[in-house]
Amino acid sequence: MALISAFGYLPSSPPLTGASSSSTNRCRTTVSARLPDRTDDLSPLRSSGGEFDRRKLLVSSVGLLIGALTYDDGAIAEASQFADMPAIRGKDYGKTKMKYPDYTETPSGLQYKDLRVGTGPIPKKGEKVVVDWDGYTIGYYGRIFEARNKTKGGSFEGDEKEFFKFTLGSNEVIPAFEEAVSGMALGGIRRLVVPPELGYPENDYNKSAPRPTTFSGQRALDFVLKNQGLIDKTLLFDVELLKIVPN
Repeated sequence: MALISAFGYLPSSPPLTGASSSSTNRCRTTVSARLPDRTDDLSPLRSSGGEFDRRKLLVSSVGLLIGALTYDDGAIAEASQFADMPAIRGKDYGKTKMKYPDYTETPSGLQYKDLRVGTGPIPKKGEKVVVDWDGYTIGYYGRIFEARNKTKGGSFEGDEKEFFKFTLGSNEVIPAFEEAVSGMALGGIRRLVVPPELGYPENDYNKSAPRPTTFSGQRALDFVLKNQGLIDKTLLFDVELLKIVPN
């Protein structure tokens, strides 16, 4: 807008009075020598009297501004193609969601891959299942927050952990867990890529299971979930279906 204002209020060049003909000619010769090609470029913006037409300049400037604002509008990506990051929520830019070609994507956005296909029955809604699992902050440096089989490595060392149990359809677990386990066969191991909308509600692991069983795991997960910066909150889980308890 500053450009438009500057052009819109260009003062007309005052006529030279009291100057000799030779002085005027010298001035014209100098201008002609320095700007030999600018006169032709600006001729469409001059009036019949040779002065700049302010209205033409203003219209030209507005055209340039509109062109800049509408340029490449078709190249703007949809917000659904990006991972959710609270610091830039509502804006069409950020880190694009990862698509893994060897994974199956469900309509909800969950991506999964069967590391081992189970040979037993598939659990039904209302049945209790026993699973072992591990978790990683795949969207942020791949930090582990739960180890499968046995807690191990540094602060994760300890006794064999208790296996996780929950009832299908009871809303005890995050949506990704519910969806993934309900389609697994007994004995199977499934790897999940979980977008934030299918993970922990309100970015709080205390509000839904499964929860890390060690302090180090809780800190690692909490750092990512509670961080309001440009951190991708996508998580990765490995889930093994160990047992189905009938009603």
